[in-house]
Amino acid sequence: MSYSDTGAGFPVLLGHSYLFDKSMWSPQIDALASHFRVIATDLWGHGESPALPESVSSMADIARDHLALMDSLGIEQFAVVGLSVGGMWGAELAAAAPERVRALMLFDTFIGDETQAARDQYFMMLNAINVTGAIPAPMLEYVVAQFYSRYAAQEDVQHLHSALASLSAEQLRNSIVPLGKLIFGRPNRLPVLENITCPVHVATGALDLPRPATEGRLMADKLGCDFTLIPNAAHISNRENPERVTQLIVDFLKQYG
Repeated sequence: MSYSDTGAGFPVLLGHSYLFDKSMWSPQIDALASHFRVIATDLWGHGESPALPESVSSMADIARDHLALMDSLGIEQFAVVGLSVGGMWGAELAAAAPERVRALMLFDTFIGDETQAARDQYFMMLNAINVTGAIPAPMLEYVVAQFYSRYAAQEDVQHLHSALASLSAEQLRNSIVPLGKLIFGRPNRLPVLENITCPVHVATGALDLPRPATEGRLMADKLGCDFTLIPNAAHISNRENPERVTQLIVDFLKQYG
């Protein structure tokens, strides 16, 4: 698993969104690295990481792989900051290794299951991508619009558009499609929240389409933790409102790191 390792101090593990890579966190890494040791990974089949292993079939498996990475780095205790799928496996990791995860931040994520209608739509799109070996142009426009709002920097929007358009048929079929089915076909994992003992903060972009604020608030209620609605931000809230998200992370983690 590809990762970057910058800064010094209490370790913080960053998990990015589906269809992005560790560079998603570039607006935060330098600021965080002045306070913490920051490890940012590339999810399997994303960025510089190899294809999704056959042994990975759940968010718990992805959490296990990240724990193995921390073991290999000799890191005993750390915080996890995850956005979207990064929050899904981050919650699993905090629940599975409560003695290791000191704090958890969940951005624009939900560990409950999808509605049947949403699951059907996602699988229809993923099956179409698998057949064609590419993301069809109309679908590409729709996908990009699910991640970013009108407040997003055009550079970010164009970069995502180009990155998705350039994915190879092999990468799509071997990693992106099966990982998408793993994500969107996940079972309801809300009961996992009962096993999380560390301090948690949940936050959602006010304009997030795939993961609306009602989902974030539901998880915060179950966890008994604070919830933040991030203004002028959609699903990739850390890039649309980077100053707000960076300050939120620093303020929260300084209490525990």
